[in-house]
Amino acid sequence: MDKYQIKTDLALERRESYSGTEVEIPGVAIDEKIYKGVKTTRVNIFTEEGSELMGKPMGKYITLEMEQEAIYEDSKNITNVLSKEIKKLIPKDVDGSILVVGLGNRDVTPDALGPKVAGELNISRHLIDNGGVCAVVPGVMAQSGMESAEMVKGIVDEIGIKCVIAIDSLAARSVRRLCNTIQLTDTGITPGSGVGNYRSGLNKDTINVPVIAIGVPMVVDAATIVLDTMDALIKVLSENTVFNNIKDTIDKFDDNDKYQLVKELLEPQIGTLYVTPKDIDENVVLMGKIVSKAINKATRGNNISTF
Repeated sequence: MDKYQIKTDLALERRESYSGTEVEIPGVAIDEKIYKGVKTTRVNIFTEEGSELMGKPMGKYITLEMEQEAIYEDSKNITNVLSKEIKKLIPKDVDGSILVVGLGNRDVTPDALGPKVAGELNISRHLIDNGGVCAVVPGVMAQSGMESAEMVKGIVDEIGIKCVIAIDSLAARSVRRLCNTIQLTDTGITPGSGVGNYRSGLNKDTINVPVIAIGVPMVVDAATIVLDTMDALIKVLSENTVFNNIKDTIDKFDDNDKYQLVKELLEPQIGTLYVTPKDIDENVVLMGKIVSKAINKATRGNNISTF
């Protein structure tokens, strides 16, 4: 059953899979704080061993979590917090143009975050010599016949881009993190990896400039919903001594084993299914505005943008 792995793009959720945060992982450091209602979790993977255990490249992963109501009522605060985190990740020696890449398919709502963000940016490269912000929406391979990484590398090489910011929709392990969580990382991104549709990675090794990735989880694997429901049901049943044996048997499996079992049971019936909130249209627009405003603010000044 080991061909199935719990699908998530979030380093925080990979970290949580190790019995919450109580178990230390060699080569991985974690720090949490809450500021003005935004919970910020920093996961730093600093050794090859930590990278292998986490299934993520070495680097910094910053996750911002907020209540859904705050996104509607206090989006300005979230934008400010996000912009500061973006600015920290932009290398201090960047003295040229920044390219924002809006990954995803604009015709599929949960995958349209990247194109939405690109459409809201203050584009300024054409106004500034050797600086400013430019953007591209490469689409998906089925539309262009090209890997996004191929297109981006060509642009980087041709016009001398100094840094790339890639925006994409992500997959989460937990339903509660859909559309209200933002992950930033300095390790780049592999488009489609969260839903098992691996494409060539966008990172410093592939395009030769620093790549900052920003993503918002918009989908969750249906099997994880079934798994969470099953755990909740077993917890309720275990309050009755008649069902204690069932709980004791299930407790012998870790989360990954249970997930693999659920996938094997579901796949013949529904195949690979991902679920998104019913108000995903509104959420994509709202999160797109927050991310775009944060990028505009983070790239203001330092010969990067005049807006």
